[in-house]
Amino acid sequence: MAETKMHSEILENPKMLSELENKNKEKLVALTNILKERGVKHVTFAARGTSDHASIYGQYLMTVLGGKVAGLAVPSALTVYGAEPQFSSDDLVIGVSQSGAAEDVLSVMNAAKKCGAVVVSITNHADSKMAQAADFHLDCSAGEEYALAATKTFVAEIGLICLLAAYWFDNAELLKSFRKLPSIVGKTVKMLDKKIEGIAQKYIYARDGFILSRGMTYPIALEASLKVQETCFIRMKGYSVSDFYHGPFAQVEKGTPIIVYAPEGRSLGDNLAVIDRLTGMEVDPLVVTDSKDVASKYTFSCLLPATGNEYTSVFVMAIFAQMFSEKLCTLRRLDPDVSRNLKKVTVTK
Repeated sequence: MAETKMHSEILENPKMLSELENKNKEKLVALTNILKERGVKHVTFAARGTSDHASIYGQYLMTVLGGKVAGLAVPSALTVYGAEPQFSSDDLVIGVSQSGAAEDVLSVMNAAKKCGAVVVSITNHADSKMAQAADFHLDCSAGEEYALAATKTFVAEIGLICLLAAYWFDNAELLKSFRKLPSIVGKTVKMLDKKIEGIAQKYIYARDGFILSRGMTYPIALEASLKVQETCFIRMKGYSVSDFYHGPFAQVEKGTPIIVYAPEGRSLGDNLAVIDRLTGMEVDPLVVTDSKDVASKYTFSCLLPATGNEYTSVFVMAIFAQMFSEKLCTLRRLDPDVSRNLKKVTVTK
């Protein structure tokens, strides 16, 4: 099969990441100066789908690195129920959408603006409604994305959220790690191009399954499952390890297809615990990790390049998720650029 649009767009990630900071630097400096001056304490993300997963990553960064109260908006509370949330001047509201056309996300942004909150949009279209409505627009600058599944735009969204946290919290270590990502992501893509087919082969006949993680890579578990659903039509569900114990574990039986993201970091112990429990149930989960020790411990694992920082290892894990779903799709004789029921841009109100 000829190279898919999805695969070619995944290959654009290193270049996109290398340009992302410079293209948004002036706006990041101006925005974070205002956030510091106002003493902003609360962050609300408004998003859907893939952008919602990027926003969950943002929740973690804002809470862990900045001590902010960070949450996800409920857009339908406004558009369906007519709610009028009371934001204030010490709130930051971030609307995230690849297209910038999400009407319900826009409604949250407009409500926040009326209340005097700082309103930011993260989109791949500078002329979109969301970009025009925001006080500050952070531009994914990923170029047109033609594949149905969002790949480079998702990486751009988490990249901008990572940069925002680094600038706002004066986190030199995070910024240094981010600046190394183009090279590390490039290495990851080249490595996976050679070995991802052998990994994906095991899942050709899968009909359902689970993708698990905890902490920083929990949103990658969600995103990875979405990618498999929309490209391969497999009922793959993503969970936080902590939530998986509260019911879904009852569905596991011998041979259940399961993938666990287990990078180095403070959640590694929890991820290893669920892997060991699954192994004891005659489930052979795929372990995706950046730890040589972890990779050598399990028979079915994929060792990815390490960034040395658990906040940026998320990017390497995201690349694996994208390349895995694209390759599995083509192995199943499907086209990841075409879907039975989906459109590239989904506008919800």
